[in-house]
Amino acid sequence: MTFDQSQLPPDPDPKTIAVPCIRARQPVGDIFVAAIPFKDLIAVTFFDVRRVLQEERDFERYLGIQRPLDTRRVKQLSQYVNFADASFPSSIIVSLEQDYVSFENNTLTISNCKIGESKPSIAFRKIGRVLDGQHRIAGLEFFNGDHFDLSVTIFVGADISDQAHIFATVNLEQTKVNKSLVYDLYELSKSRSPQQTCHNIAVALDRDADSPFYQRIKRLGMATDGRPFETITQATFVEGLLQHISDDPRADRDFLLKGNRLKKLSNEEINKFPLRNMFIDELDIEVTQIVFNYFKAVEKRWPDAWKERGRGWMLNRTNGIRALLRFFRNAYLKVATPGDVPSVDRFLNHVFKGIDVRDDQFSIDNFVPGTSGEARLLNVLKGKERV
Repeated sequence: MTFDQSQLPPDPDPKTIAVPCIRARQPVGDIFVAAIPFKDLIAVTFFDVRRVLQEERDFERYLGIQRPLDTRRVKQLSQYVNFADASFPSSIIVSLEQDYVSFENNTLTISNCKIGESKPSIAFRKIGRVLDGQHRIAGLEFFNGDHFDLSVTIFVGADISDQAHIFATVNLEQTKVNKSLVYDLYELSKSRSPQQTCHNIAVALDRDADSPFYQRIKRLGMATDGRPFETITQATFVEGLLQHISDDPRADRDFLLKGNRLKKLSNEEINKFPLRNMFIDELDIEVTQIVFNYFKAVEKRWPDAWKERGRGWMLNRTNGIRALLRFFRNAYLKVATPGDVPSVDRFLNHVFKGIDVRDDQFSIDNFVPGTSGEARLLNVLKGKERV
């Protein structure tokens, strides 16, 4: 049975939390900025995090929107909070009931007793409402460490219209960093990771004048001046290659960041992730050569389709590249044992020459835009369909 937090009676005993903070004056009114241990924040904002997330909040009802709990996001965050470099640098935003909060000497005192009274008149858990950061708090329920302080921005006495305005500003007007830029930043990491290796391979292939991807990869997810034929984003390439190295790149990165060494896969396991043991052995140059040779064979097999820049063609665009990256495992295992570096000719003669597709058939008429076209090309490459 779900417990209705709105029916929580006042606590039998007084409770108080004193929070050192600074006050900032803004057009919307005073806000308070503090570092609060996550357990204290949960204590004044939620009784049941999952229930609250699954239900429509007051200010969302006011705006006429609804954001249900994203269980996948909570699962990701519950894993992330236990990584060695876990961090939530951006603020959780909360609104506190004005009658139960006082500010003096740079300290915000939160109590279940109204100001000037000594008897509790509210449940401690009902004093605050989280306006932004619910999923982060839900993820922290699974935190196994001792300390995780959160940067918190506090509004005191914000009415429903103010809460709706704050929510809209945070969630509708702020832009997010694109995924290609995120992968690009892995280059700066001091620790090895599957993400860093795949990023480095993307950069190498984009810079090499002999590469089939020369100046074709959007490094930051956006077009680069002076490069008119960038057909895929770095994120597309990196994520397509990651699937052959790891089933959980974030966990691998955290494991390596803690100074551990990944265990190599057995002969029975390696076919699922054929490049993983090479990554573990730090054979990044050899992995780069394999990927280079694979796509060079594609370029030689279908030279017109690979160089085609007109609209309506797909082999050298996102759908085509994604399908080819998914097909890589099949092609590689057909011509090599994991760890080997097959030549361009080996990929060409033993894989791609046997695929009955002409250059002029790689059109969006045969492979429609979207995942269905990508899936059809993958089936054609595997010999399960004909064009």
